Amino acid sequence: MLSEIHFLLTYRCNFECDHCFLYCSPSTPGTFTIQQVDDVLKQALKIGTIEMVYFEGGEPQLYYPLLLESVRRAKQKGFEVGIVTNAYGAISEEDANLWLGPLAEAGLSVLSVSNDAFHYGEEKENPAEIARKVGLKLHLDAFPICIDPPEILEGTSPEDGKGQTVIGGGAKFRGRAADKLTDGLPTRPWQELRECLDEDLLTPSRVHVDCYGNIHICQGISIGNFWEKPLSEIITEYHPDHHPICGPLHRGGPAELVKTLKIKPREEYVSECHLCFLSRREVIDKYPEYLSPKQIYGIE
Repeated sequence: MLSEIHFLLTYRCNFECDHCFLYCSPSTPGTFTIQQVDDVLKQALKIGTIEMVYFEGGEPQLYYPLLLESVRRAKQKGFEVGIVTNAYGAISEEDANLWLGPLAEAGLSVLSVSNDAFHYGEEKENPAEIARKVGLKLHLDAFPICIDPPEILEGTSPEDGKGQTVIGGGAKFRGRAADKLTDGLPTRPWQELRECLDEDLLTPSRVHVDCYGNIHICQGISIGNFWEKPLSEIITEYHPDHHPICGPLHRGGPAELVKTLKIKPREEYVSECHLCFLSRREVIDKYPEYLSPKQIYGIE
């Protein structure tokens, strides 16, 4: 049952991280207007099962007035509200209060802050940590999101007789991570990658929406455009078997996607996400309404 809608409030970001699912950067286009946000919130009410709304990006703080009013309107409509941010403006506790205080008053209840090596290196008392501490003082549910560079976890190599190699760090090899973070990592034959491990393609509990109208069931896989057809109708009518990308993924993971779409793969890939993302990019021009926007795939 769908219970969360995550707004990609903007694709623009002050960082350009190698692990970014969405290929965000300081020059990436695509930002909601407040009227568009309000339209989606009204559509979300019609679905009847949405409890939680998140505003993320990109970096939503880059458009702070838009973020503040979006939080206020979502709360007024009865949703619990969270944001995902790298908290770049929290250079001191006083500064963190300048932007977190009004958001808390507007109805924010959950604060997820990106605090990892990609954003702040080894710096411990960084803006993300400052924001988390201030968030707790404001009675927000404040917690870090930590994704670190991939590494092979000790003792997990098949040569040691302990099964499949495990790659730590938490990165998913989609978006920029598929191009930037896979060199030197252990790989597996593509035929073994028969599951979608991270998304519930049959009964999703959350979707991401962007200003272009895309409803992402996974980053870069759109199940419809809510500027062309009401969001509530798209959600009600969705089934993976009716979707050229989700159908094969649901039946047999990325390996089945390769077979169904007759993609010529490499011999091996780092993970299911790695095979899925690169395969989707191969056929993006054949399925533009389902694999959108192109910028998520690193295509200008």
